[in-house]
Amino acid sequence: MRQFATIRCTINGRDTETSVDVRASLADMLRGEYRLTSVKKGCEVGECGACNVIIDGECYNSCIYMAIWADGKNIRTVEGLEGPGGELSEIQRLFVEEGAVQCGFCTPGFLMTATAILESAQGGQKYSRDDLRRELSGHLCRCTGYENILRAVEKAVSRTLP
Repeated sequence: MRQFATIRCTINGRDTETSVDVRASLADMLRGEYRLTSVKKGCEVGECGACNVIIDGECYNSCIYMAIWADGKNIRTVEGLEGPGGELSEIQRLFVEEGAVQCGFCTPGFLMTATAILESAQGGQKYSRDDLRRELSGHLCRCTGYENILRAVEKAVSRTLP
């Protein structure tokens, strides 16, 4: 017999409430209930980073994060990065400028990790190139676009410095 729970959380700035199977992952809830298709299910074991979302300011692999754990949380996906007029965020523009988008499957996860990095850099955290490599290492890119991705994130971080 399936069990369901009511989940109340904020997704991309919007208060939500839904009933989910207690065995469902956050990725399943975001894609199935809210049609947030930027959340990609790649490996479903937390290895590839394609499903990364920001929960209360930290990145998580939503494929291994249970939906019931999201109750009361603030969740952001790529859909929440766009500006009020639908314009791309700074990091999204830099990914395009630097050719960091190839097939695009891994891009949403990288963008969310990059957003978390930028937010910590704005808070004073300093990052070397090796630090950024380490921060981005939880992602797999089959197109081997790592250098372009790293360059885009480096450029974004450098723009946050005073």
